[in-house]
Amino acid sequence: MLWLLAIIGAALIVYTLVYVFSVFYFDCDLSLAYHEKFGKPIESLKGKVVFITGASSGIGEHTAYAFAKRGVKLVLAARRKIELDRVKQECLQLSNGALGAEDVLVLEMDMLKLDKHEEYFKTAVDHFGTIDVIFNNAGRSQRGIWERIAMQVDKEMFELNLFSVINLTRVALAHFTEKGKGHVVVTSSVAGVFGVPHSASYTGSKHALHGYMNALRNEKLRANIAVSVICPGTVFTNFLQHSFTEQPGVMFGIKVQPTDHRMKAERCGELCAVTIANQLNESWMALFPFLPLLYITYFPNICSALMRYLGPEGYYKLRDNRKLDF
Repeated sequence: MLWLLAIIGAALIVYTLVYVFSVFYFDCDLSLAYHEKFGKPIESLKGKVVFITGASSGIGEHTAYAFAKRGVKLVLAARRKIELDRVKQECLQLSNGALGAEDVLVLEMDMLKLDKHEEYFKTAVDHFGTIDVIFNNAGRSQRGIWERIAMQVDKEMFELNLFSVINLTRVALAHFTEKGKGHVVVTSSVAGVFGVPHSASYTGSKHALHGYMNALRNEKLRANIAVSVICPGTVFTNFLQHSFTEQPGVMFGIKVQPTDHRMKAERCGELCAVTIANQLNESWMALFPFLPLLYITYFPNICSALMRYLGPEGYYKLRDNRKLDF
């Protein structure tokens, strides 16, 4: 019996060491890194139809490119049709002839028009005959001091980042239930895992999103409907510039700088595509030191001590790679 306990103990030590060293080597969690190398390739989705919201820029745009390279059919949805048309043309070029113009549908769509979601989704289904994956990626971030945030900002943040996602997902679920399978994917954030300072409304909306999607996954365990939650860290996109602040209608307005310590949008899009191809429950993707910070959340006492050491200002500097005065 002692030899068995010794083997189990050694295995636990090796397992822990692998995780400890992985956070210094990989730019994503260990499960995602494993599936990128040994799991289903993105090409396994060739010919499938993926509906992407927020596809006119950032993570949505670059996930579309990752799919287009592998011959995946796309619904590109966002408010800015001119930008969607640009993304479509890039997708067609990247597909190297695997996709025709009819294989990439541009859908001018406002996520906040909840009463139009069924119409939007039906347009996509009528075009392709089916939808295989709904990738709820549209959303905004936020910067502000907790007690200074206007309640209207909280409401607007939850309306966009949470309620619009829930509503569109329920529309998609009706289609997936009818066909007997489907895949729901949402873009959350490291803020959905960790209590990020100076972004209370955003963090709250993402934590709530995790709750809804985890509940949905558990309800659909035997229904052949997968649910994936994607949690990026800081990425080179225009996300920061258009972030909400403490007051309604006021955007953050500070652009990402080339010297910032952020993951490239191309890399993030590739990892999102890997997550979707492998139907992973939850994926983290971030550069050091954010990945170890996420793992430390599993050790509450250590996490609390580290946050006291960093302080909100220290964490903020790590997050946006700059010191700001509030």
